[in-house]
Amino acid sequence: MESPLCVSIFLVLCIFILSSAHGQSPGPEPFGRSHAVETGETLQETETRFLLFEDKTDKGCQLQLHHADTLQQCGFNASLPLVMIIHGWSFDGLLENWIWQMVDALKSPLVQPVNVVLADWITLAHQQYTIAIRKSRLVGQEVAALLQWLEESAQFSPSNVHLIGYSLGAHVSGFAGNYMGGKHKIGRITALDAAGPLFEGTAPSERLSPDDANFVDAIHTFTREHMGLSVGIKQPIAHYDFYPNGGTFQPGCHFLELYKDIAKYGLNAITKTIKCAHVRSVHLFIDSLLHPSMQSTAYLCSDMDSFSQGLCLSCRKSRCNTLGYHVRQEHRGKKSRKLFLVTRAQAPFKAYHYQFKIQFINQMETPGKPTFTMSLLGTKEEMQKVPITLGEGITSNKTYSFLLTLDLDIGELVMIKFKWDNSAVWTNVWNTVQIIIPWGREPHYSGLVPKSIRVMSGETQQRTTFCPENVDDLQLHPTQEKTFVRCEISSKKLKRKNR
Repeated sequence: MESPLCVSIFLVLCIFILSSAHGQSPGPEPFGRSHAVETGETLQETETRFLLFEDKTDKGCQLQLHHADTLQQCGFNASLPLVMIIHGWSFDGLLENWIWQMVDALKSPLVQPVNVVLADWITLAHQQYTIAIRKSRLVGQEVAALLQWLEESAQFSPSNVHLIGYSLGAHVSGFAGNYMGGKHKIGRITALDAAGPLFEGTAPSERLSPDDANFVDAIHTFTREHMGLSVGIKQPIAHYDFYPNGGTFQPGCHFLELYKDIAKYGLNAITKTIKCAHVRSVHLFIDSLLHPSMQSTAYLCSDMDSFSQGLCLSCRKSRCNTLGYHVRQEHRGKKSRKLFLVTRAQAPFKAYHYQFKIQFINQMETPGKPTFTMSLLGTKEEMQKVPITLGEGITSNKTYSFLLTLDLDIGELVMIKFKWDNSAVWTNVWNTVQIIIPWGREPHYSGLVPKSIRVMSGETQQRTTFCPENVDDLQLHPTQEKTFVRCEISSKKLKRKNR
């Protein structure tokens, strides 16, 4: 459960934002799609510092607007794409450590060479939140001015630009795309848990939207609401909107971890714990850079409830995509696509998704709500006693679908051991049934009969059917375990049916 302390601190933060807004409303400033960047004589220099990093150990070399010599001095390579990192609002006036982690990841040998630039607007971001919002428009204009100058002076196309904005920086990226104009569209914008307060529900011109670049992707990690506000924006704002673990909160970010973090980080752990789910978007993106062979797949779905039933694991007709840096830039329409996935609590974050469909015959007199465990044997690994909760009573001859995620790649699934958990309540019920019902000499079946288990792997898209190994003993009673093996004929029929 959520810690009351966590809620209290979060509400204080929300109240701070609301109190800052009192008498300080940003209001609808002029900001339309027709606005162009004022360069040349108008905008000669920027308050934002643009730092170019040549390698992982570099501290950054400042690119200065209309100073072409700084391009050569800093080592800008016009033949390579440009990736620009844009941080968000700051309440302590310091650049956060994740920035340097992302720079390192982008300059890693695992990634194709790119120009890496940081848009350092910390002096403008270290303001009251509502003031920082107003300043973010100026920063967006300055980013656009730099990109237009690069196009004019170095023949560098904006289509080769990838803006990565975190929190308020995501909307800065959108403002930059707005100011660039339709003929000079930015190639890609990635929003890492774009800021929610005072942006949720606003018009597309007042926030990041799919119109701001040729391709926009967004990762939502902290959309849980308190007092009508959420730190991260909940509504779709991109071509592809990714919602890891539903997007509301993230595993491993509970206040139970605070004591461990205090021992490791001191009092800074309080801020670290509060921001954990918000900044998880950043670490998911960095993870996609550092683990190219362990990319996380997300699946098109209407909501997390449907996803939790395992109903959305199909990749047909581009219904799935890769989270992070290596996303497939396929969908360019105006309508946003919402994708869901489950992740681990720590890096590497990749989890493996399976849909299980189990058909039961309930031979008890009343519907049951038992709990089960499954042991899964794969060609690579074995997972023991994975808990299963169906969430509803088992009625006769019904198929139940649910999502199961694993932290390990077990390979191709070859055997399932299905166990009815040892529950004192269910054991007593079973014993009572045994006493009350006169069985006689003829075999009388009473209990649960799992007829078949159908499995679909989200990552491989493989579908397999499993049947009871012992067809002479189909009944499942409390504490009992049944083994299911592949049904070769059923699998082939199923494959033919889905072609």
